[in-house]
Amino acid sequence: MKRAHAALALLVAAVWGANFVVIDIGLQEFPPLLFSALRFLLAAVPAVFFVGRPQVQWRWVIAVGVALGIMKFSLLFVGMHIGMPAGLASLVLQGQAVFTMLFAVVLLRERPRGMQVMGMLVAAAGMMLVALESGHGWPVKGFLLIVGAAACWGLSNIAMRKASPPDMFRFMVWVSVVPPIPLTLLSLPLEGARRDLDALRHLGLSGIAAAVYVAWIATLFGYAAWGYLLRTYDAPTVAPFSLFVPVFGILTAWVYQGERVTLTTVFASALVVVGILTGMLRPGRKRPAVEAAVPVPPLSQNRT
Repeated sequence: MKRAHAALALLVAAVWGANFVVIDIGLQEFPPLLFSALRFLLAAVPAVFFVGRPQVQWRWVIAVGVALGIMKFSLLFVGMHIGMPAGLASLVLQGQAVFTMLFAVVLLRERPRGMQVMGMLVAAAGMMLVALESGHGWPVKGFLLIVGAAACWGLSNIAMRKASPPDMFRFMVWVSVVPPIPLTLLSLPLEGARRDLDALRHLGLSGIAAAVYVAWIATLFGYAAWGYLLRTYDAPTVAPFSLFVPVFGILTAWVYQGERVTLTTVFASALVVVGILTGMLRPGRKRPAVEAAVPVPPLSQNRT
């Protein structure tokens, strides 16, 4: 890979990692469901008129929109809203790789390889270490919600694999069309219309900046750049860079929010990253293989 493209891949990982701190900032201005609705509304509106049709069956757009856009981000935003730290959230969310493999076994009848099982167990051990840290300033419920978000992400990965979109950026723009109305309808009774209106009336620069970042920088720029890299290089060359996402997430939270980084957190992070990387390896190959359609690589790579 050219140095400029490697730098771009690292930039995308940094953007996605820092996104968790930005989400935390946005949650200080918006109720979580409303913030998630605004994120997808801003991502979809400026781009959907220019990208053309999604090039896949509409049922897959709706399926990923529900699993990823509505379920995953609702659980993620609510989990962070009730106190899950941004850095740890970026790490726990990587459990999506474990869930992707489990769903592939159950739903697609795939047989995991020994390396995949080993990687899953190592990554799961890292997740358990994070769970043992619960109660040290953040609620167990927040941890469980992020685990639920990771499970929903794993489910959406299966739908993405079935859809196999030729253009990930275009596909994600159309996926972003699905969540805004359902999330708004959920926000009104659960978070309260008055609370939503107050957030919009008293919107500050930090809230606007957070919404723009998560919609245009993390979503539109992130997926556009990642899609460009996947079109330029094979997936095994690009995918390992996504393992830097939790690293940047934890570092950003430490620098900008003073989030405590313990030896347990460092060790758990290493286990999760090593576990995912181990699951990506294939016998007889020096490079990991993953599905090109999934932005953060799953542990299961067998096509159906």
